[in-house]
Amino acid sequence: MNPRSRKTRLLGLLPSSLVVTRLPARGKVVHLTFDDGPDPEHTAPVLDLLARHGAKATFFLVGNRLDDHPGVVERIVREGHQLGNHSWTHPFMSDLPLAGQLEEIERTDRALARFDGIERHPFRPPCGVLPANLLLHYARHRRTIAYWSYDSHDYTKLPADRLAANLEQHPPRPGEVVLMHDDNAETSALLARMLPAWIAAGWQVQALPPLRA
Repeated sequence: MNPRSRKTRLLGLLPSSLVVTRLPARGKVVHLTFDDGPDPEHTAPVLDLLARHGAKATFFLVGNRLDDHPGVVERIVREGHQLGNHSWTHPFMSDLPLAGQLEEIERTDRALARFDGIERHPFRPPCGVLPANLLLHYARHRRTIAYWSYDSHDYTKLPADRLAANLEQHPPRPGEVVLMHDDNAETSALLARMLPAWIAAGWQVQALPPLRA
């Protein structure tokens, strides 16, 4: 399992003002991101690990889960992490007309704003499905889609030891955007192994910088 897929390599050829897969970096910096929260069981252990190691991350949250777990979202913001937009219902965006895609994004932005006061947030398409009509819309409106370059494969639900061994065979590169998910126990176990190892190796683990949302 190569954490760098052909798709993300191809998307990386697009202007970074349109799709961010990897960011310029001077030195050993990686950008950690989590999709599919907030989760009442699994987000808290992730936040505990980040706090323990002084790391920051961007959490791409699903809008219709926010009201069910407001305390989790409040903690994410309170501890200095960034909120991202992961749609309202987590659909395949290609199944929706453009108007439906935009409503998924805009409704989630309005809900996220209640927690951090920010009007628009970086958007990451669920499952990485990025329709051409949405890509063109973002290009016309000079907005940036937040993608990734380094996939932990934690959503496969494979044992954390196997996932960690795979990442150790393919170490991160400066500026990479790391994809993880805070909705399963494998992520916490994987993070508990990789995060201290990265930091011990001199990596800075940061949230995404501000993007054109």
